[in-house]
Amino acid sequence: MTITDEDCLAETLAFNEQFETAAASRPARQGPPDAALLATLRRNRLGGDTPPVRLPQGRDRVIEGVRARVFVPERVEGVYLHIHGGGWAFGSADGQDERLWMLAEQTRLAVVSVDYRLAPEHPFPAGADDCEAAARWLVRHAAAEFGTGRLLIGGESAGAHLSVVTLLRLRDRHGITGAFQAAHLLFGPYDLSMTPSQRSFGSRRLLSNTDTIRRTYEMFTPGMSPEQRRAPEISPLFADLAGLPPARIVVGTEDPLRDDSLFLAERWQAAGAPVQLGLVAGAMHGFTLFPLTVTERELRRQRDFLSTAGR
Repeated sequence: MTITDEDCLAETLAFNEQFETAAASRPARQGPPDAALLATLRRNRLGGDTPPVRLPQGRDRVIEGVRARVFVPERVEGVYLHIHGGGWAFGSADGQDERLWMLAEQTRLAVVSVDYRLAPEHPFPAGADDCEAAARWLVRHAAAEFGTGRLLIGGESAGAHLSVVTLLRLRDRHGITGAFQAAHLLFGPYDLSMTPSQRSFGSRRLLSNTDTIRRTYEMFTPGMSPEQRRAPEISPLFADLAGLPPARIVVGTEDPLRDDSLFLAERWQAAGAPVQLGLVAGAMHGFTLFPLTVTERELRRQRDFLSTAGR
């Protein structure tokens, strides 16, 4: 049976409604999580029923003092530096072994997922420092380690933000441009002073909303005002984007971070690099976490982009 775009949208919107209904039955969390709640959320994939599955194909490494999870397929034609999401406070490099191993096999990319330090214990710039260190290591050692100098970078949500920050740091701190030949950015926050869509989204109980976003910023950049969070090294939407590689930027229409991706795509292209913009009808923040038709479509498009980028 052929699934039409209308069918896909109807499924996505129905899932959103079910998600909101289920969330409404749980008490809303006020303020930042305490240590016990943080530990639970981190252990069980943001409160899921079971911890993530660790596959034997994944290898734990320490790169420049930074922990990483590495997947190497039988044939390697490039390296993908993956930076996980989770609001800079949750998630881990071994949180999606099955998906990363599938990506490695289907794209013929070695995948290096950075286990960067998390807020609030390690606020900005700790996580960004770790991603920068891993990226620099790949620039120097990918050819010897993996037999290829074709480097790609990307991530989801906070990981998309850190991916752009990493590219900017390579350029501005080390004069490195062109080493990473493409970026794949899923529903990232690029203006931590809050874009209009972030401010106006309100209290809808989807995976993310105005209140939860504000709390994550307070954990990641404690004590900073919105004006301070507009600094280009924190909010890449305000940075000079010249010299960055081609990108694919994806966001759902029901995501409070919608404007971040739309604005970044426009500025990225204006700075001179090609951009593919994926605006996914009806999708909420983090939609690729869930078993939806739009998820299958998006993961296939991600694989297609990463398979051909930088060749």
